Amino acid sequence: QYLVVGHLSFSLLFLSFINFYLNIHYVSLVLSNSIFILGLFKNNMDSNKDEAERCIELAEQCILEGKRDKAERFLLKSEKLFSTAKARDLLESLQRLKSSSGPSPKQEEPSVRRRSQSNSRKEKSSSETMDYTSDQLEAVRRIKKCKDYYEILGVTKEATDSDIKKAYKKLALHLHPDKNKAPGAAEAFKAVGNAVAILTDVEKRKQYDLYGNDEERLRHTHSHSSESYTRGFESDVTAEEFFNMFFGGAFPGSANVYVRRGNQWRRADQQHQQQHREQPTNYGVLMQMLPVLILIALSMMSSLLVSDPVYSLTQNSKFPVVRKTIVLGVPYYVKENFHSTYQGSIRRLEVSVEEEYISNLRNACYREKTYRESLVWRARNFGDNNLYAKAQGIKTPSCDALQELNARA
Repeated sequence: QYLVVGHLSFSLLFLSFINFYLNIHYVSLVLSNSIFILGLFKNNMDSNKDEAERCIELAEQCILEGKRDKAERFLLKSEKLFSTAKARDLLESLQRLKSSSGPSPKQEEPSVRRRSQSNSRKEKSSSETMDYTSDQLEAVRRIKKCKDYYEILGVTKEATDSDIKKAYKKLALHLHPDKNKAPGAAEAFKAVGNAVAILTDVEKRKQYDLYGNDEERLRHTHSHSSESYTRGFESDVTAEEFFNMFFGGAFPGSANVYVRRGNQWRRADQQHQQQHREQPTNYGVLMQMLPVLILIALSMMSSLLVSDPVYSLTQNSKFPVVRKTIVLGVPYYVKENFHSTYQGSIRRLEVSVEEEYISNLRNACYREKTYRESLVWRARNFGDNNLYAKAQGIKTPSCDALQELNARA
């Protein structure tokens, strides 16, 4: 009767162990799949976001060209790919402009703050309502017509750093977006910043002197947009950062600080508001990661539930008490409270100890034989008698112990 109960207990324990192992394997499989799917989803979101930003840039270009319908299509596509506050604001502004302006396709978009594509006569007729002077507009136009950085700063190619910085200070104060509200002032200010950044750097100035003109002609054949202000060279420092270096902050008397993002200039407070509006999307990402976090927590809890082994084949502080199996006399080590805590069959435990011990001996014996045979092979191939003698003298203690156990059994 005790034997039957023991068999049933062992069977239940074995089935519980198999069930627990399968659960752990399933959790790890689900966790790895979830992480893989999450990585794919994140990469897809990043690519959608980049494509959405590109659609917004194309929409802004269409707005400048008066192509409102095309701009609206780009903005709708951007919203489908990755919803942003900027695209929504531009869409609302376009809709308000459509409902209020009627058939006129070339009025200025109020939220974009850029120059419309009106002709020069229209600019002159409306100059009374503009908040910039003709001198400021002429300064911007002069920068746009310049062919190289030296012409932008009004210095010669032999100019020293002090001459370049002096010319930059004069132009920067005149073209800063807080003072000069003329269309294109921000881009002209950027061009001046690029000029001083390149021409005050020895290596970049040398490269610009060698390749600058060729690069400019190449870009002129492909583009007439504000990108031509870079003259084929882009500074590592923004124009606003250079201005702050020279003047110690924003334009005197102004609380506005303009920063650059991509090819656009905007006020820092507007950028902060936009980031604040886009912040809730982070909570959506957190909610999507919640199942993965739950799986990780479950796997950690499962690992905590795994009980300590009953014995060890090596002696340590946790298993200090030595015992030997009855059949083969294999030594193994248990805890000090082994007799009071272990309720299973000693015979089955010792069978498990002997099987593990023999398996370890077989693996060690295989390694020892493989090492000796590799030395013999090398000695024969190279004709090394000393190496051959050394190989023949290598002992295989694990194989000897295994043979002894087989003889004892």
